[in-house]
Amino acid sequence: MSFPTLQNDVFLRALMREPVPYTPLWLMRQAGRYLPEYNATRAKAGSFLGLAQNPEYACEVTLQPLRRFDLDAAILFSDILTIPHAMGLGLDFQAGEGPRFSRPVRTEDDVAKLAVPDMSALQYVFDAMSLVRKELQGKVPLIGFAGSPWTVGCYMVEGQGTDEYRLIKTMLYQRPDLLHRILEINAQATGQYLNAQIQAGAQAVMIFDSWGGVLGDGLFQEFSLAYIRKVVQALTRHNEGRDVPVIVFTKGGGMWLEDIAGSGCNAVGVDWTVNLAKARQRVGDAVALQGNLDPMALFGGEKAIREQTRRVIDDFGMVGKGGHVFNLGHGISRHTPPEAVEVLVDEVHRYSRQKY
Repeated sequence: MSFPTLQNDVFLRALMREPVPYTPLWLMRQAGRYLPEYNATRAKAGSFLGLAQNPEYACEVTLQPLRRFDLDAAILFSDILTIPHAMGLGLDFQAGEGPRFSRPVRTEDDVAKLAVPDMSALQYVFDAMSLVRKELQGKVPLIGFAGSPWTVGCYMVEGQGTDEYRLIKTMLYQRPDLLHRILEINAQATGQYLNAQIQAGAQAVMIFDSWGGVLGDGLFQEFSLAYIRKVVQALTRHNEGRDVPVIVFTKGGGMWLEDIAGSGCNAVGVDWTVNLAKARQRVGDAVALQGNLDPMALFGGEKAIREQTRRVIDDFGMVGKGGHVFNLGHGISRHTPPEAVEVLVDEVHRYSRQKY
């Protein structure tokens, strides 16, 4: 499959710690509910799954933030729960409640029935990926993504979002053998899924370990990082004549930066609690860093946004042999005024050009 030639590869070069003229940026959840045009498209689609499973709608909402803002990458509009949905767990999104599974995985029988899904059940994701690549016309690179085996496993066992993690942690302590089986299947499925995204046009991939930070030290390495490493090892790392960088982001993972950097990834995403200067010292420029403005800083008004943006860029320092991709420390809030993002994008590009 051939696609239009890439015109702006600053994001990809930063991930590979190559020289760049400025700090590239994109935002987690950049295609989302803070944009009125997203809400209009979602209303037309009728539901979240109606949006995510229709390649034309998914393509449209992926491109919306790029029409408004001078971002350096696109990320496919999808969800981390596509894999368990393809496993037959009965995913549904209730308005105002988030995702729920009608058939969660909680018993030995449930686990015994689990299998890596046929990737043809996820063809809608790959079709959307290829469509976005064509429609982008080479403007910026396209990111593919998946949830980490642990984070997706949390949803599969809990059946929905949770604050306590009681069911998944009960399994972890009572029947770690069952949990390891779930995570092994998830890791195999995630490797296949991301490779299929790469074949369909993804030029970089990201693993979202949104819930890795709820694990204690030692348990994180055993139940989350070990399986992230398996996914990373399975990935296609060269396609279309260039490297396919891999980003790993564990929210709340600041204490394990060295371990995450050793997973085989090219870049480590960090949340807003991490000091980038110290993070960079700890990983020794072995990987690029992505982050890490507090998403709530976007509610502080123009002066605060510009100040906080400069602070993040200054914390990382002169790029040298490192690589920095500017992002938020987690997903953008649905309540964010779009004008705040305009200020952010302007300041990142304007200020960082002076540092190179």
